[in-house]
Amino acid sequence: MVRLRAERGDVRQRGRDVRRPGGVPEEEAQAVTATVHPAVERADLLIDLKRYDEARELLARRLAEDPDDVRAWVKLARSHLGDDKDGPKALEATERALALDSEDIGALVMHAHALRAAGRFLETEGVLREVIRLAPENWYGYALLAHWLWRIRAIRSGQANGGQVRREDQDAALREAGELAQEAIRLGPEEVFAYEVAWLIADMAGNRTVADQLDEAILRLDPQHEQALARRTKKVATAPGVKAAEAATLYADALAAAPDSAPMRSGLDDASYRLLRGIRWPALLCLALAGVGIDLFATEGETQRELPLPLGQRLWDLVPMAVVWVLGALLRYRRLRAGVQVNLRSLLRRRTWPRVVLAQAAWAMVCALLITQIPWTGRTVPQVLFWAGLLATVATMWFDRGKDG
Repeated sequence: MVRLRAERGDVRQRGRDVRRPGGVPEEEAQAVTATVHPAVERADLLIDLKRYDEARELLARRLAEDPDDVRAWVKLARSHLGDDKDGPKALEATERALALDSEDIGALVMHAHALRAAGRFLETEGVLREVIRLAPENWYGYALLAHWLWRIRAIRSGQANGGQVRREDQDAALREAGELAQEAIRLGPEEVFAYEVAWLIADMAGNRTVADQLDEAILRLDPQHEQALARRTKKVATAPGVKAAEAATLYADALAAAPDSAPMRSGLDDASYRLLRGIRWPALLCLALAGVGIDLFATEGETQRELPLPLGQRLWDLVPMAVVWVLGALLRYRRLRAGVQVNLRSLLRRRTWPRVVLAQAAWAMVCALLITQIPWTGRTVPQVLFWAGLLATVATMWFDRGKDG
C-alpha cells in the first residue's frame, strides 16, 4: 500500500500539457472547420492574447445572434478556463455545446477540461474514452487520457482503501496509461505532448532508461524544451567524476537555449557554489607555505630558522603564494565561460554561504600574510595565527558540503 499523492509531475507546466502555443487545446483546434464565424475567430485570437474579458464580450454578442453556434460555446468555455479558472461557467458552456452536437470532438475535450476545473475530475475518463471512440485515429485523446488516467485510478483506489493507494492498483493504472501514451506516440510521432506524457508515466513507474530515451526524443522534436533539457543537463552534470567547472559549463550552455529555466539556474548556482568552495584550498596551501617559511613547528633533528627573518626572505615568501593563486584560482577563473563568471559574482551578492566561503579564504590569507610579513621575534603569535586561520576554515568544510549556496 502507498499513500495517495497529489497530482505529481503534471509535466511541470499544466498549461503546456493541454494547449498548443497560444493556449488552444489541440483537439479543439483540429475540430474547427472552415465555417467558423469571423467573430469566433477574433475571440480565439483575443484568448491567445489573454484578453479574456474582450473575448467573452465578443462571444456573448455572437451567441445572442446565433445561440446554436457550437464553436462559440466552446470558445466561451475556453475563455472561462483561461483567466479565472471558472469551472462551473466553463462546464455550463460545454454542456450547451454538447446539447447542440453531442459528438463534437472539440466540445468533448473542452468538457473534460471543464469537469476537471469544476472538481469533477473522475468523470473525465468517460468523456475522453468517448473522444477516442469517435476519433480513434486522433492522437490527442489517447495522450490526454493517459495523462489523467493514472491519477483517476489512484484517487479511486484511495477512496476504496481509506486513503491508501494499493501498489497493484497503481501499477495497473500506469501500465494502461503507458499503453495509451504509446498509442498516442504512434498516431502523432511528431507531437511533443505525447512524449511528455509517456515520460511522466515512465518516471512514475521508476523506469529511468525509458524516461531518458523519451527525453532524447523530446529534444529531437524541440531542442529548447525546458524540462527535458533541464533533466538531461542535470543527469550529465551530476554524474560521478564531473568537476564543478564542467558542471557549471553544462548548465550555462543549456541556459543559453532555455534562459528562463528555474531548475537549470538552480543547477548553475549549485555548480558555482562548488567552484567557490574550492577557493579555500589555495588559501590553506598558502597558510601551510607560510608555516614552512617561518619554520613554525620544530622538527626533531633540525634547527629552526633564526627570527626575525630578513626582509628579502619575507618578500620571497610571497612568490610561491602568488604562484598558487595564479595557477589555482586566476587562470581557472579566466577559463570559465563568461556566463559562469557572471553567475559567480551574482551568487556572492545573492546568497550567504558563498560569502562565508570567500571570507574564510580571505581570513586564511590574512593569517598567512601576517605570519610571513611581520618580523616576528618569537613563534607563539605566528602559531596562534596559523591555527586561527586553519581551524576557522577547516571547521566548516565538512559542514557546508551539503549547502546549496
